[in-house]
Amino acid sequence: MNDLLVLSMMLAGPKHGYQLKHEASMIFGQQALHNNIIYPLLRRFLDDGWVTKKEVPGERGQTRQQYALTAQGRRVLLERLNQFDESNAASEDEFRFRAALFELLSPESREKILSLRESHLRALDQRMAALEAEMDLGKYPGEVVRQMREHIELEAKWIPRLRKLMKSDRKSEQKCDQRRSS
Repeated sequence: MNDLLVLSMMLAGPKHGYQLKHEASMIFGQQALHNNIIYPLLRRFLDDGWVTKKEVPGERGQTRQQYALTAQGRRVLLERLNQFDESNAASEDEFRFRAALFELLSPESREKILSLRESHLRALDQRMAALEAEMDLGKYPGEVVRQMREHIELEAKWIPRLRKLMKSDRKSEQKCDQRRSS
């Protein structure tokens, strides 16, 4: 997922490797991505034609490398964002990442992502309910399972809100289309 994150961070415009490294850390809520992660990714993106690189002057007189997403890189990013299956649906990070980029995806792709995540959450909640019903979990394991079920319930309530936002987006798009055709 690091590759998708780094590519998506360049959608707004060119960035330095150092900037990408630190912004990714803010998104992940951890320390900056290590140079051994970010720069090999950028080299691969360059080799694949997904990004371009140019030298620009730095603030202290040094030369810095600035990376920009190419049209091919944007196409690859969109293709990869649209690839979402049951294994992706089982990952909170994969799901949230795509939800954050829903504006880039078609309504059909969004719905597919939401439906797969919803299905995963139902199955996970059923497994947790079976654990509670069939096993004497004890105080702390029982508390963990209860917390997991509360988390599942919260996310399950979030999905209809996302659908409502999508519906609102469609209505806004339709109004814009009507104004253009008038």
